[in-house]
Amino acid sequence: MKAPDARSAALKLGISTCPNDTFAFHGLLSGASSDRGLGLALELHDVQTLNELFRSGALDAAKVSFAALLELAAEVWVLPVGAALGHGVGPVVLASPRPDAADVVLAPGEFTTANLLWRMFHPREPAPSQVVFSQIMPALSRGAARLGVCIHEGRFTYRQHGLELHEDLGALWEQRTGLPLPLGGIAVRRSLGRERALELVRAIEASLALARAQPEAALATMRAHAQEHSDAVLLQHVELYVTAETARMSERGERALRELSSRALEAGCVAAGALPLEVLRP
Repeated sequence: MKAPDARSAALKLGISTCPNDTFAFHGLLSGASSDRGLGLALELHDVQTLNELFRSGALDAAKVSFAALLELAAEVWVLPVGAALGHGVGPVVLASPRPDAADVVLAPGEFTTANLLWRMFHPREPAPSQVVFSQIMPALSRGAARLGVCIHEGRFTYRQHGLELHEDLGALWEQRTGLPLPLGGIAVRRSLGRERALELVRAIEASLALARAQPEAALATMRAHAQEHSDAVLLQHVELYVTAETARMSERGERALRELSSRALEAGCVAAGALPLEVLRP
């Protein structure tokens, strides 16, 4: 019996429900742009679930935290499109307003870059308790935790929940490195082959270009998956997280990836000998 052609098999791709992802993938999610014959099977999950699924081998490609890839560099490429990488984009540590709040720190997942930054910058603090990102602000509001490392729309909406800004981890990264913060990107398994991976790059580029050309249609896609449904918040999120680095990662962006790997090694947050991540270039 002839083995199936790997080029014709469905490519399982996972992305988050975060507005910057649903904006960039609007064309592919809506079917308005071509998947270039890749047979994309798209799945949407929270960031930690994506990290776990990709690390387990359940997905061929995914938008994952760069922290989740640091020990997988020999097995994956980072695509030069689709990254969340820039200035002023980092996770924020929010504080509960309640004086009786439990002495607990929450983070959005073991393999998230947010959790890695907390561990690097607060090595003497206890390890955070890990929960789904959307549970952190409600837990802080009711006093179930003292601090929470928040991602996504939390940067814009925490005041509406009565929470206080304790620390901006992205600003701290920028102060110490002078580089943009690499949060997450599209990783693809090298086993798919270089040409198929490059076809995925082209499909994502076309999807992002369509969203930029048709922002109202993209907004409808974002609304369907967002935690926050204010159009102003969704557009603010896209403006901050969908940057020139999302369209094409720069050499400076690659330097930031190398710096993240180096600092994680120095802090003992990844296994010794972990290789730097490689960005796939045409």
